[in-house]
Amino acid sequence: MTVPSRPFWVTAFLDDAPAHHHESVGFWQEATGYAVSSPRGEHDEFASLLPADGDPYLKVQRRHAGPDRLHLDLHVADPLAAADAARAAGASVVAHRGHVVVASPAGFVFCFVDHAARRRPAPTVHAHRIAARVCQVSIDVPRPAYDAELAFWTAVTGWRQRASTVTEDFRFLVQPEGQPLGLLLQRLGADDTGDVRAHLDWGTTDRAAETERHLALGARVLAQHRHWTVLADPVGRVYCLTDEDPA
Repeated sequence: MTVPSRPFWVTAFLDDAPAHHHESVGFWQEATGYAVSSPRGEHDEFASLLPADGDPYLKVQRRHAGPDRLHLDLHVADPLAAADAARAAGASVVAHRGHVVVASPAGFVFCFVDHAARRRPAPTVHAHRIAARVCQVSIDVPRPAYDAELAFWTAVTGWRQRASTVTEDFRFLVQPEGQPLGLLLQRLGADDTGDVRAHLDWGTTDRAAETERHLALGARVLAQHRHWTVLADPVGRVYCLTDEDPA
């Protein structure tokens, strides 16, 4: 049975500073291999990245002001009921705008929307038969807020937790079959006292070759790890390529 307050789809929004929007959209269009929809919104500030198959789950927004960031839309049958449930779990409601804007206990802003979507896109196959897809959002949480934030996102999604085999600072929330994006709650290092934030994780069948493809599009490598590579896009937004199966 569908629970009206539980997400049946998750969309990741790349929110761009006004000066960065054109360059950011161009990079992510090329990196994903997706088309860009016609702009929409009162100021033509929104667009979707359109996969060749399946429903959009990556979108872009030109902010009126402020830095680049990432936010989530949780698609639910009843946004008001979802906001009430999230508030009971520790969230605060920021605004009602036809959708409900909410902040998690640590201050990560996201939205409840009721837009229909159901078909997860297949990975995009690039040159040399390399398959890749954005398949996860990592919510990066300062250590003092981590336990409360993990409990909050588990309650809001209703998804089961899975421990990492790499580090105790990762905890996965495993999306149900057909969902386009999983969630990773990452506990930041003791010296990182910044705000809670988020980044995108790709899965790919050949991380080294996919890294070279991203570098040719204007990205740069920030760090190499055994199972993932940290990059920044041309406007400085951090993301990761991982060895996860993109399918």
